[in-house]
Amino acid sequence: MSANAKKPIYLKERSEMAFKPLHDRVLVRRVESDEKTKGGLIIPDSAKEKPAEGEIVSVGDGARKDSGELIEMGVKAGDKVLFGKWSGTEITLDGEELLIMKESDILGIIA
Repeated sequence: MSANAKKPIYLKERSEMAFKPLHDRVLVRRVESDEKTKGGLIIPDSAKEKPAEGEIVSVGDGARKDSGELIEMGVKAGDKVLFGKWSGTEITLDGEELLIMKESDILGIIA
């Protein structure tokens, strides 16, 4: 892990995933990339970049305007999304590596 890399946060293991992000945050599961190139070459783990594609696991209720009005989230659980390479905070929840990020870190929804 490089000096600039974010260290993962480990949460206490639970019998079931019971985690709901707050406000405008989302919980994302990375979608793993292919193990081989189109030409058939195997990509070693050390050469792989972290995927910037994932699936929304859980979403918060949304941000609030200064007036207190709730701004609904534009994504929902199950959506496939693209996000910035360095977006979010890595956590381990129930033995699974996930990301928590703000909705604004999401670049778009994959149709």
